[in-house]
Amino acid sequence: MKSYSESYKEAGVDITAGYKAVQLMKTHIQRTMTAGALSDIGGFGGLFELDLTGMTHPILVSGTDGVGTKLKLAFLQNKHDTVGIDCVAMCVNDIICCGAKPLYFLDYIAAGKNKPEKIAQIVCGVAEGCVQSGAALIGGETAEMPGFYPEDEYDLAGFAVGVVDKSKVIDNKKMKEGDVILALPSSGVHSNGFSLVRKVFDVENSDLSRYYDELGCTLGEALLTPTKIYVKPVLSLCEQVEVKGISHITGGGFYENIPRSIPAGLGAKIEKSAVKVLPIFDLIQKAGNIPERDMFNTFNMGVGMSIVVAEEDAEKAMGILRSAGEEPFCIGEITASGEGVTLW
Repeated sequence: MKSYSESYKEAGVDITAGYKAVQLMKTHIQRTMTAGALSDIGGFGGLFELDLTGMTHPILVSGTDGVGTKLKLAFLQNKHDTVGIDCVAMCVNDIICCGAKPLYFLDYIAAGKNKPEKIAQIVCGVAEGCVQSGAALIGGETAEMPGFYPEDEYDLAGFAVGVVDKSKVIDNKKMKEGDVILALPSSGVHSNGFSLVRKVFDVENSDLSRYYDELGCTLGEALLTPTKIYVKPVLSLCEQVEVKGISHITGGGFYENIPRSIPAGLGAKIEKSAVKVLPIFDLIQKAGNIPERDMFNTFNMGVGMSIVVAEEDAEKAMGILRSAGEEPFCIGEITASGEGVTLW
């Protein structure tokens, strides 16, 4: 007998829509399957078989996050196939800061109304993020919550699990004065600072389809550009060079995130002129009349990740990253005078 409840439907929850959504998302999920993924979508738990070949002391590393109020931009533009990339990126970019390889991902979508086609679009983005990071999408949850969320809105969150050999965990213990700080470019605002972005542009009442020459696209397209995923180039680097510290530049910008990978007693000296600030940040600063320090304390400013290596390894590291498709550049060095970040 097929599951169906007229009473539940009258209360605002259509369980048959959930079944349709699952069917629509299956093709996207299949793209993410890796050798360790054992479960099929629709079960009660996601199964994953660990391959610990070559590891002597495996450590699991996990990370969880959401997309935040960037989702408002997706609602306003009725575009839902990229925010899933953001969700995956925010999680996997965190766990690679420890040197961990992502294994699998689970998502959670809560919506005011389950519209199967829209849910499938969201999951399409999640699947793309998983493909980019080499993680299997082994499960998730879609909750229809009428009266809690507006009918056309939803929230999206998830978590990733990765693994690293204990001897290869990046823990900053070998960091010292004179080490070089490399930067990997961001793709845009990523998924942080959107409460300020929305205020600056008054997005609910502005024309998101307005084209800006300096952006090379519309404002809406620029703001909805998905967060860049750094998994493959960073792991490739870790295999060939001793990486002493990695920071994922998210909420809190330079001042909050770079110090998280630096041990007590050391600081980071960042050369502002070396930071390749993206046009979207110039536009935000000008439109909102935002002080420079607040910009660097809120946004990534064009730097998605910072990586610390020994000075003698810097050129080799940049060569490896270039071979992996990145465009790294040097933004500063580790100092012994003062903790935290100094921009000059």
